[in-house]
Amino acid sequence: MTSTPAHRTLLGRRSLLGLGLGLGASLALAACGDTGAGQAGTGGGAPGGTLKWGWALPTSWDPVFSSAGWDVHGLSLVYAGLTKLDEKGNAVPALATSWSYSPDSGSVTFTLRPGATFSDGTPLDATAVKKSLDRGRSDPKSLVAPQLTSVSEVIAPDAQTVVIKLSRPDYQIPNLLAGKTGMIVNPKAFEADAAALATRPAGSGPFTLVSYTQNAKAVLKRNPTYWDAASIKLENFELHPLPDAATVVGGLQSGQFDVAQIPGSQVAAAKAAGLEVQEIPSLVVAVLDVNIEKAPFDNPKVVEALKFAIDREALVKTQLFGHGEVNYQPFPKGYVGFDPALGDLFRYDPARARTLLAEAGFPNGVDLTLTTTAAQGLPEQLQAQLKEVGIRATIDVIPAAQATQIMYIQHSRALASDQFAGRDSAAQAFQVLFGEQGLMNPGRRTPPELKAAVDLISRTPLDSPEYPKVLQAATALAVRTMPNTFLYSVPRLLARRKSVSPIPSFTVVQRFEGVTAS
Repeated sequence: MTSTPAHRTLLGRRSLLGLGLGLGASLALAACGDTGAGQAGTGGGAPGGTLKWGWALPTSWDPVFSSAGWDVHGLSLVYAGLTKLDEKGNAVPALATSWSYSPDSGSVTFTLRPGATFSDGTPLDATAVKKSLDRGRSDPKSLVAPQLTSVSEVIAPDAQTVVIKLSRPDYQIPNLLAGKTGMIVNPKAFEADAAALATRPAGSGPFTLVSYTQNAKAVLKRNPTYWDAASIKLENFELHPLPDAATVVGGLQSGQFDVAQIPGSQVAAAKAAGLEVQEIPSLVVAVLDVNIEKAPFDNPKVVEALKFAIDREALVKTQLFGHGEVNYQPFPKGYVGFDPALGDLFRYDPARARTLLAEAGFPNGVDLTLTTTAAQGLPEQLQAQLKEVGIRATIDVIPAAQATQIMYIQHSRALASDQFAGRDSAAQAFQVLFGEQGLMNPGRRTPPELKAAVDLISRTPLDSPEYPKVLQAATALAVRTMPNTFLYSVPRLLARRKSVSPIPSFTVVQRFEGVTAS
């Protein structure tokens, strides 16, 4: 991720955005289910060891009300879905062993693993899956409901079968259900006290939550009833907020953390300290949210000028210390949605930016406000670059705890620096970035042709040879017609102590199957 305070504050915002939770609240939780070692046939002997991960705490432990895409990493520790994503982002079996679409594409049927249970021992059958998915679809405050609009009904014809009926063809469902949208929550928990899920997750993931200190630490223990428990070699897991860039290496050396996300500025220091550093491709991309309902971006030429006014190569060099790539689109190289034909579509061209401003009626430049949660780093470099073409940006620093309300709900700012954390489903990513109700589309407008292109994504089977072409065509159309200004792709930089085995390289959601710590 970035090496700047901007990055530090952004992730802090994503980990601090609680849903009505008291700051500093500390809760001791009873471990769900039998947590004895040596269960589930680990193959390499009884599980053991503790891994302390410096990353981010979820905004809520309830996936239906989690307010940040970033939360999926932490929530995946305690929840499982019908599917999960492999290293390349493809849906593979999880709680469901298989699935198939009806000939008319009107439904998709999932077959569940026999004998599956939630971590408290409650049966995880088709009725439980139906209740969990229906809650995500129907709760008035659900934040996953917009991703389930194609689902007309969920049916449980028998204990091992879940049929999802569709109002329109949607082949993105297997990918969609691999993330927060499809995490199966124990109905026993939300029927008894749904509000408690914000701090007491009730799932069937690889770990169960033992204790949780708001904004400080989550302590977890291996769940021996997890469907793939044999792959979980760690007995204990601790999730911590992202360490400060200035202290992260020291925290790793001292044992405060075993693995931690580090900025590019600390890679050399981490290696010099004898730590292992992994650079894992991710779906995270730095982006500027542009509101075309607010001046001066109600003029399309100003939007276009902004895209040519930014020296992205300089940003990568300074903000990422070279660990990352210039990107003009929402997907990274190597991902199926990346369109190589876009090339250097908005390569830095200050002369062209000035010409566009003049054509927009601003020959002497224009004044605007850049909203951010960090006063230094990326916003300052952007401010300096924009000034060179006549865009005079005043930096407006807003409190991290208010950023979601201001940026994603009120849409009250004309321009904001942001990061898009990617989504499990490509169509879901388009909805968040470009949909009329998309969190990162403050202007709330989507061209009809882009709507049609996204609809075609959902109508195209994931294994169709046409799918890459369809997805890339939608990417190209979105980049050319929407105001979102993409800057660079951000890899996941993980530094680890040598006592920890290599971390699997999952592009979308970080997983820990097979990881050991001594």
